Amino acid sequence: MLLKAGEKAPVFSLPDADMETIDLARYQGKNSLVLFFYPKDGTPCCTREATDFSDHENDFKHHDCLLFGISRDDCLKHAEFRDKEGIGIELLSDAEGAVCKQYGVWQAREIDGHRKFGIVRSTFIIDRGGIIRHALYNVNYKGHALEVLRLVKEMNS
Repeated sequence: MLLKAGEKAPVFSLPDADMETIDLARYQGKNSLVLFFYPKDGTPCCTREATDFSDHENDFKHHDCLLFGISRDDCLKHAEFRDKEGIGIELLSDAEGAVCKQYGVWQAREIDGHRKFGIVRSTFIIDRGGIIRHALYNVNYKGHALEVLRLVKEMNS
């Protein structure tokens, strides 16, 4: 089931690359959030998306917005990816896929005549009150970080 703008964002707790638990509920009332779900650490498109968001982290912080990248990779893989690529933002591990399912990004696709499940590259912009303002499914990574930054600026103006 796909989430829509205006709905309450599902809250969750997931470990980051340093195995520290990040609880989404603690940011409500304080910060807006961008959650971007991506398929896999280290692949060319995912690397570009994560580094683009990381490169603009201070621009998002200027608008009281925090960034979280989420995939099913484990914490150790996230740490290697973060350190190798110089990524400054939090990468969260949803190894069991529960949060991916809550957000509707775990979807079936036909690949070479076989039905396979995977993460559909998707981004959610959540306001301080925990309401989804933008639910963007099946996004293209090119220029995506700047487009999301534009949406955050509009939301906060």
